[in-house]
Amino acid sequence: MRVTLKPHPTTPGPGIDITVQMERRGGRLSLRYVVDGDVEGVEWPAPAQGRADDLWKHTCFEIFVRTADGYREFNLSPSGQWASYRFDGYREGMAQAAEVADAPLLDAGADHVGLETVIDLPPGARALGLSAVIEAADGRISYWALAHPSDKPDFHHPGSFVLDLPPERP
Repeated sequence: MRVTLKPHPTTPGPGIDITVQMERRGGRLSLRYVVDGDVEGVEWPAPAQGRADDLWKHTCFEIFVRTADGYREFNLSPSGQWASYRFDGYREGMAQAAEVADAPLLDAGADHVGLETVIDLPPGARALGLSAVIEAADGRISYWALAHPSDKPDFHHPGSFVLDLPPERP
């Protein structure tokens, strides 16, 4: 399955397009985010590794998974760092999640950057919200998602979980 993210109307992006391709295998979801266009206009974080907080403050790709007991948030930095959080409700009860993400892998060309990862789907996974925070080289931030149900960027908004999980592949 392949989908396209769009920038929030109040935060136009730096001349890029973002698509996400995904495939589900059992309890894991493989994702490939591709940024096409003026990739030189994006501020890419320096290489790093491991689990880390506050990745969303700079260029970062995100997956939100609705579950029966709330939702999970995965943050994937092009640096190689990642994070996962559990929420009981809309921005409530935040804690580190047990589910992990494989360290993001990056590949690049003159006019594209791709980030690949595999995440553990939480029990009761129902729907997805896919998003990205893009920091431009001049410091401006743009917020990209499948849907923007609010007048301000808000990836946690219940109306952002608009994508059904892809069917399982053997």
